[in-house]
Amino acid sequence: MIYELATLSLRLRSVPRALPRIEAATSAAPGRLLGCWETEIGEIVTRLLVLRGFESAAELAEERRGQLFSADPFGIGEDLTGLRLETYEKFPFLPDVEPGEYGSVYEFRTYELTIGGLPPTIDGWRAAVPGRTAMYPLTVAMYGLDGAPRITHIWPFPDLNARLEIRRESYERGIWPPRNGPESIRRATSTIALPTEISPLR
Repeated sequence: MIYELATLSLRLRSVPRALPRIEAATSAAPGRLLGCWETEIGEIVTRLLVLRGFESAAELAEERRGQLFSADPFGIGEDLTGLRLETYEKFPFLPDVEPGEYGSVYEFRTYELTIGGLPPTIDGWRAAVPGRTAMYPLTVAMYGLDGAPRITHIWPFPDLNARLEIRRESYERGIWPPRNGPESIRRATSTIALPTEISPLR
């Protein structure tokens, strides 16, 4: 499966109006809506993160052309003020993303990597993920197929306090971070986002 992570910038107070339109637009388009979150901690703008899965690169390419040539991608109209579309493939040892109820908050972490840093990063994650996911599940870790060399990983948590406790314990027990992980990171960002009412991942 190929994944698209869309970042939608919206006018203030337009999210309630935008959500049913996004749900309708994605239902009528190729691909499968997996998640839709509103950012809460990070850049201070109104943003939605929309994760979709596609069965093939050809299916995603068909949808991407439609988005790029559309005056109204996602059906939001003038409430959409900015759009970034990114293409990803999951780490080869991970299962496909499955919708379900996993947490009230999600963390999106993106690491821009050094040149050649992807293979050792994946090897380190392959060894470390079983121990870390025994503590709490991982939604997905994936690498970019466009733009700068990077990975994005999405983690659910019951709440922000649980996030701190899980991360602290994983460090203290030597489970996390993965071997070769920090050495390959050029730049890292983290965003906390909350599942919206239309999100299959909650």
